[in-house]
Amino acid sequence: MQRMFESFKEEMDREGSVRFYIRARPNASATKAVEVMDDESIKIDIAAVPENGKANIELIKYLAKEFGVPKGNIVIVTGATSRQKLVKIVR
Repeated sequence: MQRMFESFKEEMDREGSVRFYIRARPNASATKAVEVMDDESIKIDIAAVPENGKANIELIKYLAKEFGVPKGNIVIVTGATSRQKLVKIVR
């Protein structure tokens, strides 16, 4: 699944940051990238409920680990209360 993020990681290394869309699926058994959608967004299962920001916290934790950056370097630009989110990650 890490291959899904390779082009984004390369862009982050080149540009210092990267932005991309995520389609979140909360209430999953594990947090993991599932597939690249037709619109090039990444579908991610999230092992947290979509209440009180818990799913967003879990998503940020997961992305921080995948990209090797501190959690504070990840921002949900749009869609904090939606399943479709635009995230920005800074090196």
